[in-house]
Amino acid sequence: MIKVLGINGSPRAYGNALRALRLALELARYEGADVELINLYDYEIRPCLGCVSDDIMACTYPCPISDDMVKLYPKVIDADGIIISSPIYWFGVSGHLKNFIDRLTVLENMIYVDGRSWLDGKVAGLIAVGSDEGATALISNLMAVVNSLGMVIPPWALAYYVGEGNALDDTKLLLDAANVGRIVAIMVQVLKGLRKAPNVWYRADDDFKEYVIKLAKEISDEVDFTLT
Repeated sequence: MIKVLGINGSPRAYGNALRALRLALELARYEGADVELINLYDYEIRPCLGCVSDDIMACTYPCPISDDMVKLYPKVIDADGIIISSPIYWFGVSGHLKNFIDRLTVLENMIYVDGRSWLDGKVAGLIAVGSDEGATALISNLMAVVNSLGMVIPPWALAYYVGEGNALDDTKLLLDAANVGRIVAIMVQVLKGLRKAPNVWYRADDDFKEYVIKLAKEISDEVDFTLT
């Protein structure tokens, strides 16, 4: 079975970043993926030391920093797809998520050790939510980063919401987030030769919309809403 890892980059494990990510993961599961949710703020992730700037061969797996990334690296390596959800912090990702992304450099830099990035071919999906502007800047930056790490960005691989209240009350956001999840799972299967590419990547038909709205309500009922 294919594996999709969800990365919640918000310190609030109850708000919009989590809600949208949970919806995406449920649709990845619907498409046949084994899914796992990681709340990054449950882990100690120290800043990158920039070893690669001193010596390119000093930045290799395992990372010399001793913290909880030792628990997260195997999950990232084992995943076929990764969906990252972040609140908008001044047009970018949260600080803890930035630490996590920077620390993935040891996996990308393995290209100089065994000839390939250990993130090569993993499929990426991206979600950004916040109460102020900056969603497109955040998504654009993440797209450049994950692709530079060697990851695949499929069609419709992004969802974003700017506003207050429950993001899953917004039909566009819930459809976008749901499609991020299903498309990441589908692209993994296509790349692995497990299925053919669909004629329609983004679903917005009435049956799908009805299913997603019901699922979004269940998620919202389970999670106390406070902030993003």
